[in-house]
Amino acid sequence: MTIGLEHYIGVSALLFAIGFFGVLYRRNTLVIYMCLELMLNACNLGLIAFSRYHGGMSGNVFVFFTITVAAAEVAVGLAIIVALFRKRQTVQVSELNALKN
Repeated sequence: MTIGLEHYIGVSALLFAIGFFGVLYRRNTLVIYMCLELMLNACNLGLIAFSRYHGGMSGNVFVFFTITVAAAEVAVGLAIIVALFRKRQTVQVSELNALKN
């Protein structure tokens, strides 16, 4: 059995769906952040699969830059979550209502 493009795309779509529903249904900001990262990595897997299918390196290079930007995003995102926790003593989305009203 050979693993084809459709298998990679299927796994990528499944990971993206898990991340998407995690963002929709979870209330903890840290878990939501991890689900966003799962969605990003699902997109990276799809890009790598298409790049391998077409035989070029453009998808690989694009994923390299995406992972680099994602590393910086993780540092900023975790800093924001830690700052929120220090100020509010919670990371639950339902209790972060400073912009309501």
